[in-house]
Order: sequence, then C-alpha cells, then structure tokens
Amino acid sequence: MEAKKEKMVSFLVSSVYPTLPEEVRQALHAPTVPEARQALAQKHFVLVHGAGHGAWCWYKIIPQLKSAGHKVTALDLAASGINPKHAADLQTISEYFQPLTDFMESLSADERVVLVGHSLGGLAISQAMENFPDKISVAIFVTAAMPGPTHDIFALNEEVYHHWSPLGRRGMELLMIDIGFLKRQGPLLDSKYTSEEDDEESTPATITFSPLFLSLFMYQCSPTTDLDLATTLVRPTRMFSLGESLNELKLSEKYASVKRGFIKSEEDRMDVMFMQDLMIKMNPPDVVEEVKGSDHMVMMSKPNDLAVHLQSIADKFS
Repeated sequence: MEAKKEKMVSFLVSSVYPTLPEEVRQALHAPTVPEARQALAQKHFVLVHGAGHGAWCWYKIIPQLKSAGHKVTALDLAASGINPKHAADLQTISEYFQPLTDFMESLSADERVVLVGHSLGGLAISQAMENFPDKISVAIFVTAAMPGPTHDIFALNEEVYHHWSPLGRRGMELLMIDIGFLKRQGPLLDSKYTSEEDDEESTPATITFSPLFLSLFMYQCSPTTDLDLATTLVRPTRMFSLGESLNELKLSEKYASVKRGFIKSEEDRMDVMFMQDLMIKMNPPDVVEEVKGSDHMVMMSKPNDLAVHLQSIADKFS
C-alpha cells in the first residue's frame, strides 16, 4: 500500500506540477531514513498549510525531519495544492478541512502524531484536536490561528478590534483572513476576489493573494525564489462566514486535553507579534518558542530554525 501511495504522489507531483523546482518535487516524496535509524525516536509529523498554499510550502522542512529519522505527512486541504476541488465549490469550513479529517480517521487506534498547523491551518488542527484527541501527542501552532474552549475565534476577533481599531483597520483585516471573513479594503486591495453574485459590493466568495501582497506581507524575509514559487502555485481561498465557522469549531475539554505548542515569528506581518501574543495570552499553550528574523512563511525564510523548534517541542511531549 505504501509503495502504491509513493508512486501516486510521484505521478501527481511530476504530472500536475511539471515546472516545480527539482528540490521541491524531491522533497514531496523523499524517502525516509533506514528503519534502524527510524526506530531510535521516530515521530510522525503531520504538516498542515495555511490559506492559499499547499503541501508544497513545506518542501524545505520535509527532508530535514525525514533525515532526522521521522515520518512526515504533508497534506493538501480541499481546493489547495493538487487537491482537485475548487474553492468556490466549498460550502463549509469543515469541507475545507476534510482531507485532514480523512487522514486522522485513517490512523490506527494506537498511533499518535505531531500535528503542525501554519496560519489558517491552526483552525484545521484545532478541529482535529477536538475530534481526535487520543491520536495527537502534541499540536504545534506555527504563527497560526489558535482558538480555545473559552476564547473562540469570535472572542479573538473582538479583542483585536478592541485593541487595534484606534490604529486603523489593517490589523483587523489581516485577522479576518485567518478567521474566514474579510472586507474589501486596505493592503489586500490588489488581491483578486470572486463573488457569487455579479455585484461588486457583494461579500467576496474567494480571494487569491496577489504577488504584491505576498511579497509585502508574507514573504518579505524569504528568498525571491520562494516568492516566485508562491506566485505560481498559490490558489484561491474560500471566504467562510464567521457565524458558520463558529458552529463547526466548537471546542471542549477534548481539545484542551491535547498538549499545545506555539511558535512565534519575529517579523510576521500577517499575524503580527501583537496578535501572536494575544492568542497566547487568551489561550495559553504548554510551550512557546520563537524564530528570529522570520516572516509569516517561517518554513521558507528560516527552515532550519523551524525544523529545530518543531523537533524540540515534539520531544517534550513524546
């Protein structure tokens, strides 16, 4: 079965994305180290991307974790990466998270994974923590949306509005991306929107980040080659309503039973330090670590540091 899966991944990567840099294609289906080394302290890292991105954005992290003897699974959420669905066809945020749900259901009862979510992927792993707490050794939020049983995404939004609104709407708009709703203004103005109606004033159904937005707010510390890769591969993201998302992301003591780590990014212009600190204050994780000199795409700008932090947190809860 594993051999079959490897062949399928290899086919998809080579046929669907034939222009991917060689190192990206190799990373997405890189072999793991020999079983003798894996047996030492192998963990299974499951990597979940953020809005508009896909499994491809972890291409620098995958070989590092595998070379350290770990098993790695990088997933494409629905309508992301090489997933065949289209963003405009997604009806609920749970449908967007479905590939992660399917993967967690496929794990054996005695297998526990290290769940890693970046940016919007934080909401995906939060739902998985609620539904599959016994299958997760630790959940790691990489400058990611991190709600909690007491302070949900609505409470986070209210707190940001209370503190940040006097400084303008830029902060509010950036948070709105992560929690699934957005107003058409500010730094996202040059990004591409689609609506379900022809009326330009109607609520956007999807958003595709523009090259300018990616360069200024997500990849400003990353190599230009990674920015070029992103402008080629980023796909539209469905904008889900806050009310509907709240109903599907109800968290309880099951979520709270899972150990949590949060990795801060020093130069993040999406989830700026104020927002990262606010989430940590409102929903305190078990451990907090920080990557210096990194932008929102930590896995691109500081892959070595991120790999070290991921393994450090995983080791604490193995």
